[in-house]
Amino acid sequence: MVPNWSFFVMITSILVSIQLVEAQPFDYPTANLSTTWINSVSANHSVDFSDGSKVRAILLRGTFGPRYACGFFCNGICDDYLFAIFIVQTNSVSYISMPTLGFPQVVWSANRNIPVKINATLQLTSEGDLVLRDSDGASVWSTNTAGRSVAGVNLTEEGNLVLFSANNSVVWQSFDYPTDSLVPGQTLVSGRKLTASVSITNSTEGGLYSLLVNNEGFFAFIESSPPQSYYQQLIGGTKVNKKASYVKFQNGSLALYIHSSEPSNPDSLITTLPQASSAQYMKLESDGHLRLYEWASGWKEVSDVLTGYLGDCNYPMVCGENGICSNGQCSCPRSSNASISYFTQINGRQPNLGCSEINPLTCNASRYHTFQELEDMTYFAFNADIANTDINHCKQACLSNCSCKAAIVRYGSNSSDGDCHLPSQIFSLMNNEKDKTHYNSSVFLKVQITSNASSSPVKTSPKGTTPLVIVGSAIAAFVLFVTIIGLTIFIYRKKKTTGEVEEDYLDNVPGMPTRFSFEDLKTATENFGKKLGEGGFGSVFEGSLKDGTKIAVKCLDGIGQVKKSFLAEVETIGNIHHVSLVRLVGFCAEKSHRHLVYEYMTNGSLEKWIYRGSQEFVLDWKCRRKIILDIAKGLAYLHEDCRQKIIHLDIKPQNILLDEKFNAKLSDFGLSKLIDRDQSQVVTTMRGTPGYLAPEWLSAVITEKVDVYSFGVVMLEILCGRKIFDRSEPEERMHLLSLFKKKSEEGKLLDMVDQYSDDMQSNGKEVVWMMRVAAWCLQNDYARRPSMSVVIKVLEGVLDVETHVDYSFFDRPQIFMSGIPQVGSEEATPLVPSVLSGPR
Repeated sequence: MVPNWSFFVMITSILVSIQLVEAQPFDYPTANLSTTWINSVSANHSVDFSDGSKVRAILLRGTFGPRYACGFFCNGICDDYLFAIFIVQTNSVSYISMPTLGFPQVVWSANRNIPVKINATLQLTSEGDLVLRDSDGASVWSTNTAGRSVAGVNLTEEGNLVLFSANNSVVWQSFDYPTDSLVPGQTLVSGRKLTASVSITNSTEGGLYSLLVNNEGFFAFIESSPPQSYYQQLIGGTKVNKKASYVKFQNGSLALYIHSSEPSNPDSLITTLPQASSAQYMKLESDGHLRLYEWASGWKEVSDVLTGYLGDCNYPMVCGENGICSNGQCSCPRSSNASISYFTQINGRQPNLGCSEINPLTCNASRYHTFQELEDMTYFAFNADIANTDINHCKQACLSNCSCKAAIVRYGSNSSDGDCHLPSQIFSLMNNEKDKTHYNSSVFLKVQITSNASSSPVKTSPKGTTPLVIVGSAIAAFVLFVTIIGLTIFIYRKKKTTGEVEEDYLDNVPGMPTRFSFEDLKTATENFGKKLGEGGFGSVFEGSLKDGTKIAVKCLDGIGQVKKSFLAEVETIGNIHHVSLVRLVGFCAEKSHRHLVYEYMTNGSLEKWIYRGSQEFVLDWKCRRKIILDIAKGLAYLHEDCRQKIIHLDIKPQNILLDEKFNAKLSDFGLSKLIDRDQSQVVTTMRGTPGYLAPEWLSAVITEKVDVYSFGVVMLEILCGRKIFDRSEPEERMHLLSLFKKKSEEGKLLDMVDQYSDDMQSNGKEVVWMMRVAAWCLQNDYARRPSMSVVIKVLEGVLDVETHVDYSFFDRPQIFMSGIPQVGSEEATPLVPSVLSGPR
């Protein structure tokens, strides 16, 4: 009998397959260099779950129970995938259990904002870089570790994805770049933050929330402009070491190490976490809640970590924008007059979505702004913008500030001595429970009334009025009108001939600051006796107002150019407010006098502190990093959050001022340009300062990306501690961008780190990383430069730096270094050295 060879081969194949499966370890947590994984439906360890999620596991740590794995993940309609670390239920047969035993829970992702498609690849290159590429080959994410002696990748028992060297030291780890979750044993370090994803099911759910720690304590914010804190645990005392502050997810608590560090005891504990009986993870979610989940035959919420401290109503978007939370119920603000309504629910069936304005606020009709008063109401965030004031002054300050959306007053027993908060964005309000808060509180929401609401009703003529009387009245009115016009023309011409044209219309521009007389400023500055510095448009003097407030008075010299600068500055920043913009206190436009009155900035302008040989002491790395972030936030506000897009056009260290805590603020808006939101670019004459001018100025067609370029130059100066163009250097080092290009090609960017600061040198790797951000901002093609909001996300660790950055910077910098008289623009900044380095 002839044997059935096909049957024999089949049985043999099955036996071999079984032996291979049994021989393969249950977990596969490591991989070596030159390994590539493809996001394919036929990939090994691929599981589809009944909730629509899918995983393509690349690395798996452990078996029997909930374990960590990493690979490609999708949730729901699987057109898009994340490279993520997730917790899955495992067993000894299929490694990842059947779907009925629990769905995967993502605790970290590399490309949250840039998902990839089927057939995307993840590669651990031979150079040691872990690179994620989409199906079309485009680079999406990278660890940027090429050339750093990486030997392999490992997924640890704690769920930390680690690139390690030959001696098993950590080169890169996912724990350093958290997204929205923490796992037991993980720390959240100062300089990093958890950022919640936007809700998929409810896109109106109030933007992004963030959780962070710094040297003052532990905070939760909603990402407004500026961010508003809804939870804070402040830690008093003094830091006893130079280590970064952090919070650690321990079994049963969150441990805050603000001034101390392990093995010392934590400075404080958040103890609303139950002891773990199985796998746990903590997630900051799209509603601002920090929730703890635990495995118990499926994932269950076991703690709402912050709610025990906050209550239900203290979350920013619990009732949406302008909504009122009371005992967990949502409603809209109601007027005391039942016939008048200023707000209406966005969705009557979902009151938690908030309330919209019936008549949206507009700065063009600020004379029709009024307030809806809400007594015994409070707000989750309160920062005193004005201290020791009364309700009327608080309300008037809000009416004078176009960006102000409400006047919020808190006081004790005396309503004339309270604190005033003027938020530029209002989220959910709540009842003030005075027995718990121990203060009185009132909220005055700014509302828009229609123009005809304030006009008198039309009346008919009284009975018996004759046509003759009507005609006579009309003639008298006409004569009066002609007389008024004649007097106006006469007065205008007289003022013009004597050179005393007043900018009276500024008094009618919404949100204008205080107008001072020339005599007021002479008194305040003691006859302009203490000069702080001088620049291209005039001098700056120190002064004090009658209430003791210190000010800096900028006196403008010249004629046409100064007039344009003065008007541009007053109109631009007179009615905007941001923590990273220097505040314009007031102005003077009297006869030939043109003065701008600013808040006094104790530490003067930035160039005083960063150029070697001129600073009183050397700024450390942390301070420089904070200054860079402050500048970025100020520019992002101008570009993206104002009613009109504002391009500064003269970003340089001399126009960046520092307060007593070295917080940086943008100043000098004399050259700024306003662009309507529907404009993508504008044609204008060249203006600005040589060395900081973007290449596209040669075409005179510019966008807000010219500010991004200037920011990149300033950023590089801060990191290198030198000027963009320094004639004291040898010729090959004279121009900073040329040197930057050369050192990048040689792989020696560490050579450019400020040599006069030991702290900068010891943080050299981070400084070089930030140089890459600067290089991204300096791309010749403005379309390849990031927006300032993207820069902020990169600096805060939310996004990664673009990997394909061109270091071939503008190859004709000498055009902008030798002056620009050929342009003939009276609007350009005079090419003279600025010495505005004193405090102001």
